[in-house]
Amino acid sequence: MGVINILDKHVAELIAAGEVVERPSSVIKELVENSVDAGAKNITIEIKNGGTTFIRVNDDGCGIMKDDVKNAFLRHATSKVKFENDLDKISTLGFRGEALASISAVSKLQLITRNKFEKIGSSYEIFGGEEISFFDAGCPVGTTFIIRDLFYNVPARMKFLKKDVSEGNAVSAFVDKVALSHPEISFTYIRDGRQMLKTSGDGKLKSAIYSVYGREFALGLIPVNYELNGVKVYGYISKPVESRPNRNMQNFFINGRYVKTRTASIALEEAFKGSIMVGKFPSCVLHIEISYEAIDVNVHPAKVEVRFINEKPVFDAVYHAVKSALLSSDESKNVTFKNPSAFNDIKTPSPFNMAKSIIKNQNSDSIKPENKEKKEYNPFVELNYISSAPEKISDKKNNFSENVQNNKRNFSTVQKKSYVSSPVTEEPAKKEQIKNYLDFLNESSKSDTLLSQNNDNISAESTKNLSENKNINNDSQRIDDEIKPLIETQEPTFRYIGEAFKTYIIIEKDKELILIDKHAAHERIIYERLKKEKGAGFSQLLLKPIPVTLSKTDYDASVNNLDMFRECAFDVDDFGNGVLLVRSAPQYLDESDIVDAVEEMAQHIAENKKDIRSEKMDWIYHNVACRAAIKAGNKSIDKELIEIAKLVVTDPNIRYCPHGRPTSIVISKHEIEKQFGRV
Repeated sequence: MGVINILDKHVAELIAAGEVVERPSSVIKELVENSVDAGAKNITIEIKNGGTTFIRVNDDGCGIMKDDVKNAFLRHATSKVKFENDLDKISTLGFRGEALASISAVSKLQLITRNKFEKIGSSYEIFGGEEISFFDAGCPVGTTFIIRDLFYNVPARMKFLKKDVSEGNAVSAFVDKVALSHPEISFTYIRDGRQMLKTSGDGKLKSAIYSVYGREFALGLIPVNYELNGVKVYGYISKPVESRPNRNMQNFFINGRYVKTRTASIALEEAFKGSIMVGKFPSCVLHIEISYEAIDVNVHPAKVEVRFINEKPVFDAVYHAVKSALLSSDESKNVTFKNPSAFNDIKTPSPFNMAKSIIKNQNSDSIKPENKEKKEYNPFVELNYISSAPEKISDKKNNFSENVQNNKRNFSTVQKKSYVSSPVTEEPAKKEQIKNYLDFLNESSKSDTLLSQNNDNISAESTKNLSENKNINNDSQRIDDEIKPLIETQEPTFRYIGEAFKTYIIIEKDKELILIDKHAAHERIIYERLKKEKGAGFSQLLLKPIPVTLSKTDYDASVNNLDMFRECAFDVDDFGNGVLLVRSAPQYLDESDIVDAVEEMAQHIAENKKDIRSEKMDWIYHNVACRAAIKAGNKSIDKELIEIAKLVVTDPNIRYCPHGRPTSIVISKHEIEKQFGRV
């Protein structure tokens, strides 16, 4: 007895359906492509529960004639291919004649259609491949498909479907692509009773991009229009400053069909080389028009890949189109500000940067002379505002050190040249005395080595004079209070020396010189804190929520893992239609870093769906710590560098940054002495 079986029609159709119908988005793809081929100007897509329980696709195309309704559901029945050579120049989106037969085999399908040459339409129901009803129906010209209970008769296939939100996002991703591929068609997309997308159908690609990706994305685009060797390229590319961490926003369409083409993608990125950072990728919506005979679209089950007879003309056309668009839009040499309002778009600095800015301004040359001098910590800080002549001080008995005596003698010399004696009660003269005294301090007291113990021996008369200037002394005390914490932060076990190249902290400890990479060390400190606290206390509320536009794949991964963002100090909400709204973010991140961080996190979550949770979180902690850490080359204040050094010295976990680079290196005194020939 033979072992080869001839399958019956029903089983064969179920197997064939697996090649075409993988999920609800596959069904919608086939139906919408048929609507486009039918010449529709308006197409409506509606789903419920991700498309698993309800799908409706309505168009105003040419419709199906009554005599062809049943034939349309037969396998390999199509109006788009008739002869063998037709496969060499396919100009329609569909052509195999398998879609309707496969869909009807695994669902409860109802078709309502009317051809433009007929006065009455038809209604046809087919459940699981079996005809249920067929009758005349009143309806407008066009076609409506209603699909219910997808895979109701194939439980094995049903269990492989994802959550409703994931299936719905897959449908949304397809609708985005088809709307961009045919801006001359008005698409309406309804999801669970809510309209998610509406394109104008005015034929303008920019309008479709605006509807699909939003205002922010549309504003950051450069137009492209180029033709070379019979290949036409038109559409839009992102500005170099709008680059993204992945290729998910690269959209290529060949003869109106969305495709994944490595040839065009490489050409795009080669054209951008030198204009964007390494590891960043440009976005685009590019249409490529080429002879139908030059490509083969029948090489992929889902028809999302094509094969070129010759790839070079396509590569060259895309490369030169993008390159010429970039060059023509380069306005870097002609940037001018016509009025002060041009600065209104400058981003608001983070609290950390604002603090650094304040400290910088306090030490800048723009500060008034009297305030500038107060910022310098010197042994005479308590004497800054003595109103009597300095000769009176020098006459008093005191125990000042020799250095102080020398300073006072120098001060007397300076005073004799520039000081004008006047009664203490005369306010203008007193201000002049204060100013001259500050000038003296600036010239004679540059060292911070003399501490306030020298002031203990100030004469009683000097002390009395000090009490007469309480307001001024209060300012002096405030400066002392600001500087004191900086000194007290130093650990007694090491001595802070300074910073080299705005990158490396230099400290001395136990006959060793330690060089600390401030970025690597700070990155590790933040990373350890995030791991310990799971992001708690590390977030700051944004004054204005920041929208982040994602591809539907990354968006799907993100909305299902919003808690992971929160554990990394990001408060992220689902804003709908591929957009996340960031309401709070880790401290020290500016707006561009926030957007980049969320995009990278979304991509990583989407690409590593099988990773265990801790691995995902570890990567996110790395990412946030790297962006939040102080940067090499940026100016830092001594206080923060001392705090970093303290943690590096005392915490054994801060030996390497999260990427594996050492946070510090040690040079012994013996090694230095060897270099100088002392040993």
